[in-house]
Amino acid sequence: MALSFVLLATLVAPATAGASQLIARDAQGVTLQVDAQGQAHVGYRAKGRTRSVLAWGAINALHPTADRGQVRFKLDYAGGWGKYRKTLSRGFRNVCRPYAGPPLAWFVAGCTMPDGSHWAIQAWQRGLPNLGIDPWKPLQAASELRLSHWSTELPKLEVWGNWAYRRHFDHLFGRYTYLGQPVYGFRASATGAPADGFGRNVYLDTLDSAYGPGWKRENSFLTHRGTGVFCYGLYPHQPYPGYPATGPRPAGKGTRYRATAVGPGVLPDVTWEGAAPGTYDPEVDSQLAALQREVYGSDTVCKPV
Repeated sequence: MALSFVLLATLVAPATAGASQLIARDAQGVTLQVDAQGQAHVGYRAKGRTRSVLAWGAINALHPTADRGQVRFKLDYAGGWGKYRKTLSRGFRNVCRPYAGPPLAWFVAGCTMPDGSHWAIQAWQRGLPNLGIDPWKPLQAASELRLSHWSTELPKLEVWGNWAYRRHFDHLFGRYTYLGQPVYGFRASATGAPADGFGRNVYLDTLDSAYGPGWKRENSFLTHRGTGVFCYGLYPHQPYPGYPATGPRPAGKGTRYRATAVGPGVLPDVTWEGAAPGTYDPEVDSQLAALQREVYGSDTVCKPV
């Protein structure tokens, strides 16, 4: 079916707003302990040095609001020296038990507190360039270590696949919600990076596509303000401004697709993975068109026509 797309995908620069909070990049030997006061001690090695971070003061997430900022951890990269004038790596009393929470993608470490809340560390390459282009800067290839703490259900990333523009291209649409409420922000940069603590990008990867074998980053795009929905068509593209002069990029149609979204507040990052739509099926397309209208609701930024 034909679709109307406005601002479907925007080149995304690495975001700085907090969420499942960024702790380090390219970390090895990661450890996680939490004391009875709810202070998490994260140990790791990076750039040849052993490092220690103390994190505290946040759990779960707020729904989008203009009245206050999103929750985020307080961080002491001196391992407690900045807060207590002493390091806590020795004598730190861990009360966090083996992880008993839901399965998480990109899982590195986790534990469950006596009160039933969960802590987790995930690591993944959020900053990969779009359009299947190989990283040309160190930060683009870095694996980000991200910390979360929660006691509720996880945020929900829903994605469906169908076809666009006379059946020629794969198309994905979906929504991002937390406890039944949409996840979105109020401000973003011209390149689509969230400019507040509430906005979230969806990072889309494609498997075994024209870009080459294995998973490649296709694009990254904002959930829509007020609705948390999104849509994306896998079309040919010119490289974005600032990208290497590779020439036109082919459609990134793959055999499977994977989407990852950074958790709102200090909730974990969540993923979806599914098979490509495959051969065009008019009956299925009609059913999915009805679903699209239901999912989009009043959203007019991308909708079936």
